[in-house]
Amino acid sequence: MSEQHKKHLFAAFVLAVVALLVWQATGQQGTETPGIADQEIIPLEAVLRRGNGPEPESLNPQNSRTDPAFNLARDLFEGLLTHAPDGDLVPGVATRWEISDDGLTYTFHLRPDARWSNGDPVVAEDFVYSFRRLAEPSTAAFYAQNMAPVVNGSAILSGEMDSSELGVEAPDTATFVVRLVTPTPYLLDLLTHPSMYPVNAKAIEAHGKDYGRPGNLVSNGAFVLDEWVVGAYISLRRNEHYWGNAINRIDRVIFYNTSDDSAELKRYRAGELDFTYTIPLQQFRWIKENLADEFRVHPYLTTYYYGLNLRKPPFKDSPQLRQALAMAIDRELLTEKITGVGELPAYGWVPPGTSNYTPQSFSWAGLDAAQRNARARELYAEAGYGPDNPAQVEIRFNTAETHQRIAVAVASMWKDVLGVETTLVNEEFQVLIQHIRQGEITQAFRSSWIGDYNDAQTFAVFFQSDFDLNLSGYNNPAYDALLAQASREIDLAKRRGLLEQAESLMLADTPVIPMYFHVSRHLVKPWVKGWQDNIMNLQYSRHLSLQRD
Repeated sequence: MSEQHKKHLFAAFVLAVVALLVWQATGQQGTETPGIADQEIIPLEAVLRRGNGPEPESLNPQNSRTDPAFNLARDLFEGLLTHAPDGDLVPGVATRWEISDDGLTYTFHLRPDARWSNGDPVVAEDFVYSFRRLAEPSTAAFYAQNMAPVVNGSAILSGEMDSSELGVEAPDTATFVVRLVTPTPYLLDLLTHPSMYPVNAKAIEAHGKDYGRPGNLVSNGAFVLDEWVVGAYISLRRNEHYWGNAINRIDRVIFYNTSDDSAELKRYRAGELDFTYTIPLQQFRWIKENLADEFRVHPYLTTYYYGLNLRKPPFKDSPQLRQALAMAIDRELLTEKITGVGELPAYGWVPPGTSNYTPQSFSWAGLDAAQRNARARELYAEAGYGPDNPAQVEIRFNTAETHQRIAVAVASMWKDVLGVETTLVNEEFQVLIQHIRQGEITQAFRSSWIGDYNDAQTFAVFFQSDFDLNLSGYNNPAYDALLAQASREIDLAKRRGLLEQAESLMLADTPVIPMYFHVSRHLVKPWVKGWQDNIMNLQYSRHLSLQRD
């Protein structure tokens, strides 16, 4: 524990003693202290303690890519739009906006009381700087492709134009204009994504890659970065300059980094967490029997999958092997016996519940298990494998008991149905991400794709050939053409049809093996108020409060 954290705990202890003495003297708890003249009693800090999964890779929103990093970014920053507790879109830094009749120009009007954590005003030029920085290739932003719909965005991403040519402008300090190449129906949703948050130009120019460290990070959200103890926790404190500070009921938030789901449950049971990032699936039955009133489960726009590295053997130029492996997995068994918390078997990529979309499925999804296995063996043989020449497949997954149990089950299924010899490699999350991105040693790898906004585009873009997070290396010009056509389509029904056609094409190529659609799973203490389950699994700390009896 750092000296600073010890001071925080000691201060909280002193305040608790003061409050107890006041209560004993007055028979009341709170800030009102009748009978004690000329004495101000400081209320206790409201400290929210959140489980947050593995260590975040960055607190700079434009260099983040994982859910734990995004959870922190949503507390530290705010975009033009944000979310209500139920996940609906609401004004953020922008109080209102207009969309041109042709759908190509969006004009946002910024709130006059928006401030950076250093007290400086948040102005339109901050968004111009941040959007240009996101598109700039030297930033190496994971989500730079979010700028593709903006005028000149694609040319900037490919290095053909300077980022100063991006179709954004600030006519005055309170007006921000975005010009699009084609109508983009999901733009307002996209603007809530952490990569689209404003960053502070002066702080970035002063600190460079260390911008996201305590003391350097100037942000515009409800909280500011206070402390980061790698491998332990990240502490945020209330941003007194945030425009909505008056209705924020949380003074400090501590995000605990825990890769082990079981360890997180122990911490929750010990009273060290107000809610968990997830739950260990193998203890679901115990949780349901003993903590049912605190358990929250809800559909979630996320697909759990195994990625296949198409850049090298054995999956390069072998769609038969990829399809055989996908067919040999018993998804019903996985979701009933291994996960078992309401997940849905995934025979496609886009989850059910996605707005204005009909999810597609593998062409063989209607076959029964025996028929699927028989066809899988035929494809396996066509790929050149059999009893005398079994496929050698390596699965890499990040440290967590759930991922290990799934990997063991999948390896067993592949062995039983096809005779595949599988090697399992367990790595820390950041090491796994590094190996996947390098693409040199990885064959099959575990991951999840979380919808960044409630539109099928956020799932479709994952397989676009030039998308930075296309981890499998899938490259099909026909697929890219369908996405490009969908991006130009004004008619929503026709756009949906193009995206559905693209998903079917991708599934036939099988660059990934979808296994199930997630549900969000949390344990939440009864004193946490304001929690609302939603399909995006978003919980902003400023929406919550702590009310102990």
